[in-house]
Amino acid sequence: MSQKAAPYRVAIIPARGGSQRIPRKNIRLLNGKPLIAYSIEAAQASQLFERIIVSTDDEEIAEVARYYGAETPFFRPDELSDGITGTTPVMQHALRFLIEQNQTPSEACLIYATCPLLQASDIQNGFQALEGASFCFSATTFDFPIQRALCLNNNGKLAELFPEHINKRSQDLVEAIHDAGQFYWATTKDWLDDGHIFGEKSKPIMLPRHRIQDLDTEEDWLRLTQLMTLYSQQTK
Repeated sequence: MSQKAAPYRVAIIPARGGSQRIPRKNIRLLNGKPLIAYSIEAAQASQLFERIIVSTDDEEIAEVARYYGAETPFFRPDELSDGITGTTPVMQHALRFLIEQNQTPSEACLIYATCPLLQASDIQNGFQALEGASFCFSATTFDFPIQRALCLNNNGKLAELFPEHINKRSQDLVEAIHDAGQFYWATTKDWLDDGHIFGEKSKPIMLPRHRIQDLDTEEDWLRLTQLMTLYSQQTK
């Protein structure tokens, strides 16, 4: 009977090839480097992982990932590579693959391929906070009180989402936070048993807003390049 491998930690970086709003964004060059390379390098710099694995359905992405030091021991199946599948099923698929190989990780961190301002220390802080938590995830604050949000109703007319708060001062409202879309730590057991990242036992790891940028449109990409420039100037 084969023996189980010693406990170890793994980083899983999802990177499918079918990005539509920003085509091929996971390997698009940002300051001369493929976007996914920044996430791989942050994982490497954290020195927490025995393995860094990219889950992809795309050979070109796999080739780039391997060039920067990640592994691609499997290709993601088509049913997990569409534009609507969440990242938890993708993570569970990767972990089940490792379990089948008798290489069950003790903890696993999902790192998005689209967070070039992520720092190794952020990943380390998430791991250190995992004790006593089910999940640790990156978070940041909203830059405006969400209780004073407006919307257009079904008739196209202006409406207040929270009328009871619309005239309150910002300092009188609870500061809201949101998922920063950078990383998610959990034990393998929690990933497979529940996979519910934002539960009562989850801990947010707060990051500054200036290091957070969604990447869904070309305007987002332009803002990211500007952030990268500003950030590089601040760290010189």
